[in-house]
Parts: sequence; C-alpha cells; structure tokens
Amino acid sequence: MQERWYRNAAIYSLDVCTFQDSDNDGFGDLPGLIGRLDYLSRLGVTALWLSPVHPSPRRDGGYDVVDHYGVDPRFGSMGDFAELLNQADERGLRIMIDLVVNHTSDEHPWFQAARSSPDSPFRDWYVWSEEEPADRWRGAVFPDVEPESWSYDEKAGAWYRHRFYRFEPDLNTGNPQVRAEIRKIAAFWLRLGVSGFRIDAAPFLIEDKTPGRHYRRDYEFLRDLRDTLSWQKGDAVMLAEANVADDELLEYFGQADGSASRILMVFAFRLNQAVMLALARRDAQPIRDVLRELPDLPQHAQWATFLRNHDEVDLGRLTEEERRDVFAAFGPDPDMQLYERGIRRRLAPMLDGDQRRLRMAYSLQFTMPGTPVVRYGDEIGMGEDLSLPERTAIRTPMQWSGTPGAGFSSCETTDTPLITEGPYAVDRVNVTDQRRDPDSLLMWFERILHTLRECKEIGTGHHEVLDAGPPHVLVHRATSPSGAMLFLHNLGSEPCRVAVDPQPEQDGTPLNITADTDYGSEVDLGALDLNGYGFRWIRLRRDP
Repeated sequence: MQERWYRNAAIYSLDVCTFQDSDNDGFGDLPGLIGRLDYLSRLGVTALWLSPVHPSPRRDGGYDVVDHYGVDPRFGSMGDFAELLNQADERGLRIMIDLVVNHTSDEHPWFQAARSSPDSPFRDWYVWSEEEPADRWRGAVFPDVEPESWSYDEKAGAWYRHRFYRFEPDLNTGNPQVRAEIRKIAAFWLRLGVSGFRIDAAPFLIEDKTPGRHYRRDYEFLRDLRDTLSWQKGDAVMLAEANVADDELLEYFGQADGSASRILMVFAFRLNQAVMLALARRDAQPIRDVLRELPDLPQHAQWATFLRNHDEVDLGRLTEEERRDVFAAFGPDPDMQLYERGIRRRLAPMLDGDQRRLRMAYSLQFTMPGTPVVRYGDEIGMGEDLSLPERTAIRTPMQWSGTPGAGFSSCETTDTPLITEGPYAVDRVNVTDQRRDPDSLLMWFERILHTLRECKEIGTGHHEVLDAGPPHVLVHRATSPSGAMLFLHNLGSEPCRVAVDPQPEQDGTPLNITADTDYGSEVDLGALDLNGYGFRWIRLRRDP
C-alpha cells in the first residue's frame, strides 16, 4: 500500500456540468474537464471530488440518480470517464466521486418496478407504509421547500419515505439485497480506477428507516463498505458527509486496535461552523473552543476541512444567538438564507470581496487539523447568483475569461446562467485576468497550496491552541515526527503584536514560511507583528 495519500492531500470539489463545455452545447462535460487538468495540476490540488456523474433528470443537481453504473450522456461516455482517470493519473491527480445511495430518482427502474406491484421483487428496496405515517411531517432535510418526509404514490397505493425531495425516494438500506447492490456499485467504480467516494447523506444512509425508529444507526454497514474498498483497492478512502454530534462522530470512524475501522475521513462540520462564527464576530474564541473540544481520532482517521462546499453554509449546530450573528454578518437578506439554517452565498461576497480577509480565511482553513477541500471558483473569488433557486445560486459555471461565454462555453445559452452583472461578473472575476496578475487571488492560491504540501505537520500532526495574543488572534501549533509549525491569524481589522513563549519544539532560529506580507527575515517569538487580517506560518523545527 502507498503512503496514506489523503492525509496530505488538497481536494478540489467540482461539478462537471459547470466546469468546462467542450462541445458547445452549454453543458460541461468530461472532455472539457480533461482539457483543464493542467490548470488543476498547476493550482496545486492533488485530488478531484466530482459531484454525481450518473444519468439523472438533474432536478437535484444530479443527486437524483437513475443509473449508478453509467455516465450521463450529457457528460460524455464511459470511455471519456476512463480517459479522465488516465489523464488525471498522468498528472498525479486522484479522482473521487459521490456515492449517492441513500436514495434514487423516482424515475429509477428500481423504483418504477417497486411501485408497480406489492409483489415486485424490488418492492422492499424502498421504504413503504400502508397507512399515513405518524412522522409524515417530521425529519425533512429541506423544511422550507419540502416539508414532508413521506409522500403518497397512487400507483403503489402506499406511502413512500424520502428524507430529501419527494422525487428522491429512500432506499431501504436495511435490506440485505440493497446493501449487496451498494457494495457492487462501489466495487464497480473502484475497478475503473477511482480513489474513493464522498458518502452522501451518511447519517440517513445508515439509520433504521422503520417508522418511529430513525434514531438507531447501523454503523457496521460502514465497516462492510470499508471491507469492500480494502479488498478492491487498498488505498481507497470514504469521506463521509456527517453533520452529527461529537460522540456520534467517533462511531463513523470506528476503532479496532486503535485504528479507524470504518470511515477514514469525515467533514469537520462543527469546526466549519466555529470558523464562520469567528469570522462573523472577528473573535477567535469559537475556534479555540472547538479545537480544544474535538475528539481525539483513531489512528489513520482524518478530518476534511472546508469553508464553503457545494451546499449551503450549514449553521444548524450553532445556538440561536450565534446563528443570528452569522446571518447578520454574512446573510442579512432573507433571500440569502436557506432551509431555516444556512446561507446560500459564496465566501468572497460574504466577506465583501476584501482580499486581505479572504486570504486570511483560507490560510486559516489550510492550517486547521485535517485535509482541506476547496470548491471550484474559490481560487478566483467567484460570487453567487441569488436569482437562481436554492443551492443553484452557488453552482454557476466556472469563469475562465471575460469573453462571452466566460471561456466555459461558446453556446449562446448555458444550462446554468453565467454571472454577467455586478462585481463578480465574468469580465471582472476570471482565471485569465488573474493569471496575468502576480498579486491576484489565484496566484496566491497556487503559492499557498504548494506551501501546504511542504507542511506535513498540518495533515498528520497534533494541533494545540496557545493562549497568546488578543481575543481576535488565533495562535496554534502543529507537531508531528516531520517537525513543528506555529500559526497566527488575526481575525480583526487592526494590526497588533503577539508574544509567544519559547516553544519546546523550537530547534534553532524559527523561520517564516509564508505570511500575508513580508515581516522580515528575523523571527522573534516574543514580538510577532500581525497586520489587520494578517497571518503567519512559522517553522519551529524540521526533521529530515
């Protein structure tokens, strides 16, 4: 087995349909993505996470799947997907895909067969109730858009369960046949050459779907999936979308002889919400608290950190007062909010386009314990289109140039509209212009991502918060066998000076690795200057 690649990776999240259109039909495709691999390699990311590529009516961005073994013809062919894997491998890029098996589209042949007759062999592949369920109006994931979690199907003569939209019926993952099929789906894509999966809606996938018993979760199914991955491809990983309490999180990782036995990676939702609260309040205390409270992970387990993902900014685990503060700072207009818990904006407009603050925020993310996940377009500071419904607002096409079609497509009408007006329009925010500007956000991203790959302590080390500096400054360090690093981030707008005690990991003179500006070659831990929204990465020790 190769070195555990995911622990020092940088993951880039993208939708094929909005990244690059090669045949000018207004819809991104796999050949288009292949043509942009050199850009991604130069950027410094090491793995690509693709949103669903399967055939789908795309009423939910492709998460309403109708064939888990195929590629949507609008993206290309299975041959195009194989070529993507080949070309990515040539550039040292790994490919991860979404494993969407909590539900299917209601157009999936399985569901069509299930609703056709109570005697259908696929009937028990879904969750049914002959009577109206008592929890019909509870448990919906999108309460202000889809308030019901059960819908009645006239043809089936029964109610079917759906945690998400009514056109996405839940699979009965308690059925051994369904579990076997899910393992077969995973094995199929592993054999093609993917390096792992993001497990969509992991808590719902493993919950007991019997009415009234949803609080029970079968974590052993995650172990079954892990066994499938291990036998098919030893270094494959699963990254779980699990926004759950700390005590539950450890169950997703599992533990056998001190090592993770189920999922290897889980999104750090609690840390993300603390970062958003800290940015909103310009106070580092929420981050300090969470870093001290996060549970110790079993060996080989890893957090996946993010600032913005492909969904809304989920603030569901903040208190009501904390959520109000974040809404006031980043989403004051009700149209900017979503699902009674989140914000449907990209980070650049949330921070008013302030380049200093943007760079500090991403530097903060990249120094948090775990593996960073970056959303496409973040590297150039793309904005959102709030005229689009729900989460589509942050899923607009990649802005490659300021020309008509933004370099994304030559088609007059794209499947998802381009941003053509305002401060984040394609003629003001695009790759081409930023490539020519050595001080642009894109060029900064390239430098910081390549620097990140030289700092293994971040992904594999032990992180410790230091009590130093004013409340708006976060000081923490990461220590591993490879060395020790010290990180400082000023969440406030005013400059300050921070005094840090001599560090036990210090070996000789500390060295500035990267910072928001040139603070000079000499590093005095007792007098560290920070600009407003400034940051510093300082190496204390390095072991060859």
